[in-house]
Amino acid sequence: MIKNITADIRYIGVDDPEMRLFESQYHTPDGMCYNSYVILDEKVAIMDTSDRRTLDAWKANLAEALAGRQPDYLIVQHLEPDHASGIADLCALYPQMQLVCSAKALQMMPQYLTVPEGSPSGAAPVLTVKEGDTLPLGRHTLKFIMAPMVHWPEVMVTYDATDKVLFSADGFGKFGVYDADADDWACEARRYYFNICGKYGTPVSTLLKKAAALDIQKILPLHGPVLEGEKLAEALRLYTIWSAYDVETEGVFIAHASIHGNTAAAAERLVEILKAKGCPKVAISDLCRDDLGEAIEDAFRYGKMICMASSYDAGVFPPMYDFLHHLEIKAFQRRHVGLVENGSWAPSAAKTMRPMLEGMKQVEIVEPVVTLRGCMKDADIPALEALAEAIMKD
Repeated sequence: MIKNITADIRYIGVDDPEMRLFESQYHTPDGMCYNSYVILDEKVAIMDTSDRRTLDAWKANLAEALAGRQPDYLIVQHLEPDHASGIADLCALYPQMQLVCSAKALQMMPQYLTVPEGSPSGAAPVLTVKEGDTLPLGRHTLKFIMAPMVHWPEVMVTYDATDKVLFSADGFGKFGVYDADADDWACEARRYYFNICGKYGTPVSTLLKKAAALDIQKILPLHGPVLEGEKLAEALRLYTIWSAYDVETEGVFIAHASIHGNTAAAAERLVEILKAKGCPKVAISDLCRDDLGEAIEDAFRYGKMICMASSYDAGVFPPMYDFLHHLEIKAFQRRHVGLVENGSWAPSAAKTMRPMLEGMKQVEIVEPVVTLRGCMKDADIPALEALAEAIMKD
């Protein structure tokens, strides 16, 4: 599959519709795509490679796009194996080709492949670039912009002023094959962002500020579709919100972890209470059964959250502990959180959840903390009502 992005830029990426567990942890029911591009000018530049699962198809796409031409450069924007597994093969096929990467990428490269020692032309096998360096290809001149920790330390992005294109590495990526959910980029892009890049809001914000100084008409990410027009503007708007840890949607997210269904029943009742009180949006997730990545996404999306969990082994039921641990390592912050615990003889969930949440930046616990014992009873409803009123006020 070859798409003409512009007159000189070809798409040579590959879909992997059978990929079901990206990075061995994120469910991908719509597969994944691994994007790569070729710039055909007086000199030829390849933008990144592909995952090892898709290398044969990628090399076929590359050969078709080159149509017998020899590449001059391989731009390595990101060294993660799902984008860099073809580097060694490409160096063997085209020994005269130069690798172009950041100094940090060159330092890390021996962890994944043998760095070329020289080329038949006598040129240095690897050209390291820094912030603002340029590489002329002919009609096109590439400008390199460092983007460390978006989401690896060696990352850089590349701007082509001729076609007003930003090659954005993993920034602006999404789960799914190239054309999955073509009319709803935000859904899987949001889940991708908070699970892949969520911890790195400050570096993403820094990159956005650099990008704001450029005239960008298209964004070409390493996952997901090319963004342009209204979709590009919306992606920039959402990334500005996400990277600042701001609230995207007003409402309450309820995450529950229930052993025998009693806490889950209370969570469903709390949804009804919040809606009756005029809460603009209520989302709910069963942490024992629903996708954890989606729960993390919703925790960041909404300004308020209620965690409801069974007590377990003098602590909290493990699905809730795992959820809170993931929020911690993803830099969850600046939210109001309510707590509901359930315990038949010695309720302990709240005393475990509270310090985990209070250790996160600017996370405030909303009182009252509600304690249930076994099945929800009519006598428990006033406490749930009070929590609903309190969290809607904060």
